[in-house]
Amino acid sequence: MRRFVPNGLARAAVRFKPASFAGTFVALMMSALIVSACGILLETGVRASVPPERYAKAPVVAAADQYARFVTGSGDSRSESADPLPDTARVDAALADKVARVSGVEAAVADFTFPVRQGDGLLTGHGWGSHAFTGAVLTSGDAPRAGEVVLAASAEGADVGDTVTLETAAGRADFRVSGLAKAGSGDASGVAIAWFSDARSAALAGHPGKADAIAVLAKGGTDADALAVRVKKALAGSGAEVHTGDARGAVEDHGLGYAKEMLTGLGGSFGGIAATVAVFTASGTVALSVAQRAREFALLRAVGATPRQIRRAVAAEAVLVAPLAGLVGCLPGIGLAHWWFGQLKDRGAIPGAVDLQVSWIPLVVAVGTGLLTALAAGWAAGRRPSKIKPGQALAEASVERLRPGVIRILLGLGALVGGGFLTVVAARSAGDDAANAALGVVMLFMLAVALLGPLVARLCAALFGLALRAGDASASLAAANSRTNARRLASAITPIVLAMAFASTLVFMHTSESHVSAQQLRAGVTADHVVTDPAGLSIDAAARAARAPGVDAAVGLLETQVLVPVGSGGDRWLQGSPTQGISGSGEQLAKVQDLDVRDGSLARIGTDRIAIDKTLATSAKVGAGDKLPLYLPDGSRTKPEVVAVYGRGLGLAAVTMDRASLAPHVTSPFDSTLLIRGGTAKALAPLGDVTDASGYAVEQNTDRELNAWANYTMAAVLGGFAAVAAANTLVMTVLDRRRELGTLRLIGSTRRQVMRMLRWEGLLVATAGIALGTAIAAATLIPMMRGLTGEGPYVPPLIYAAFAGGAVVLGLVAVTLPARAALRG
Repeated sequence: MRRFVPNGLARAAVRFKPASFAGTFVALMMSALIVSACGILLETGVRASVPPERYAKAPVVAAADQYARFVTGSGDSRSESADPLPDTARVDAALADKVARVSGVEAAVADFTFPVRQGDGLLTGHGWGSHAFTGAVLTSGDAPRAGEVVLAASAEGADVGDTVTLETAAGRADFRVSGLAKAGSGDASGVAIAWFSDARSAALAGHPGKADAIAVLAKGGTDADALAVRVKKALAGSGAEVHTGDARGAVEDHGLGYAKEMLTGLGGSFGGIAATVAVFTASGTVALSVAQRAREFALLRAVGATPRQIRRAVAAEAVLVAPLAGLVGCLPGIGLAHWWFGQLKDRGAIPGAVDLQVSWIPLVVAVGTGLLTALAAGWAAGRRPSKIKPGQALAEASVERLRPGVIRILLGLGALVGGGFLTVVAARSAGDDAANAALGVVMLFMLAVALLGPLVARLCAALFGLALRAGDASASLAAANSRTNARRLASAITPIVLAMAFASTLVFMHTSESHVSAQQLRAGVTADHVVTDPAGLSIDAAARAARAPGVDAAVGLLETQVLVPVGSGGDRWLQGSPTQGISGSGEQLAKVQDLDVRDGSLARIGTDRIAIDKTLATSAKVGAGDKLPLYLPDGSRTKPEVVAVYGRGLGLAAVTMDRASLAPHVTSPFDSTLLIRGGTAKALAPLGDVTDASGYAVEQNTDRELNAWANYTMAAVLGGFAAVAAANTLVMTVLDRRRELGTLRLIGSTRRQVMRMLRWEGLLVATAGIALGTAIAAATLIPMMRGLTGEGPYVPPLIYAAFAGGAVVLGLVAVTLPARAALRG
């Protein structure tokens, strides 16, 4: 460790030339900001939990596994993935009797939760037995029996002995109000509740013989952990899992699984990319800072400094600057993580009870990453100045080397070839395969630009310099400077390329998907009327609509998701696919929805027969007539036959199946949408909110726009970081040229001419960065969008102009402001 202890030379360099280290400090600080923010989100995703509310008084809860387990490979290559289920997996309600016989169990209650419609309102239904652990108490009347219901005491217009009409999965029926009750602490607040007899609750929920969970109440003095062990033993082989502590909260709030997956995805997948970019940029800045002091190192070698002393000085400088920069960067990193987490929570992506986890681990990782980055980049940049002979060092400090090292060129060419190969792979793939390959494209091309930077910069200077040489003396001088100082130009171009490439890829990926989705939705909905209801449509809405005057077809849509295995070989995973269950036949569906059938026939949709989108068919490697294994919303496995393949799954639904096959596997039995051909809006108004196809398309597109926030935020984080890095690099390069600018003034150049030259250089840097970033984004987006949507990317001109204009303004401002300061000096 002694070699890294700051020596007098390093301390003097930082003390007397702080400006030389300011750019390094900013780059390492921004790197720590990104790494710490993403690390905090990742840790939160790993450690996230929800304290139990409904099951707070039940020390042990048994429930089904709420994840779909997908196994690939075998032997040493065997791996298992776990994906949150789109809906609730249920357990056999009869297991409650088995658990009740376990030693130490006071009671075992099968719990049911399901939606109930009353007129235009929505209630939450439970079995009355749940009062034992929620604390609900009767205020009047008796517990419900078959055909009876207990309503909340706060309910208006109902009293004991009255008859109310309710709709459940079992249909519309009249129930006698047997009592009124006050909700307990375990019942959801602000929600109207209806309690039914336990014997009938499973059927009313639409899942005969199944319960959401089994709440276990313990006898006095019974240890919860010991009881859980006995319950687990009693339930061995049943598929039920036993939960205690905060794990009970995950049983009642299934949003936790999705929240954990999203947070680990943000902190892990996106965080990994962002951290790589941050480290990559910071290392470039550190290398630039070391390279700018090549003359100093050459002089030190000339007066007798050994290579070891030079290397130690560089390492010591990193030890002085990096930890402080990391600590300073962690503070805004914590703020960014808090803001990001709060935004996700406000949008309902994270349960309200989940808290952000901030510990020392991601902060230490952020500071340590910055320190290692500074040490590695400083060692690499200082290796040559410390090894070569003093006379040669002085010569190289005065004249820039014409080309990078052989190893760097070979690595850069390898990255370039790899990016081209993945471009071809992405162009020949579909769905997530294309997206995954395209991610490698942008990373490899960015690596190639960084490694081949001086060569790329010299090429850009030659091409764009043609226009400058035709201009005045300032423009010609800018072109000559750019050609001569390719390394300096490359350091300035690379961050702009990075900002343009990543921001364009993330934003235009969303605009392309939204554009194609909106087109397919507008073309695909051919119904004259679309009926929706926030509470879900009446259970017999489709039948009532079909009886309305002039109606030719009425099809209800029950919308959810299924999980489909996609990929090939050992690289397979489960993909969530939007699914619609249709209440009518395939022929009726064709009258209200044009799915653009490419193969097969919708008329065959029925029990164990489905239709799927062509992109999903390609990803899953199936076609019409093949069997497609999939996981239904509650985790049930099935393998229906694909009877049709269609082209408008992105705007409509990727999977279309018989509603009767889907309904038993979802919590809500109520259709979300009703498509109708014929009839009048006035006659259909009692069914819900009526609009036409165009109005429905606008509503759906508005919902999709809400999902754009995540993409735009990631683009802002990466693009913003890259923009700061670009400005930082440009400022460093201008301030390092004080002697050159002073020489120009001494030989007769006016201040205005020098400033004009620098602006031309800034414009060249921005233009080259925009061109290269656009090329990388295009190489990424074109195959990706062809695989995901079947069309090319959609680039809104105004957004692209804003990106390009921002890069130009950034380049000019980052050059002009430090140049004025340098010229004043």
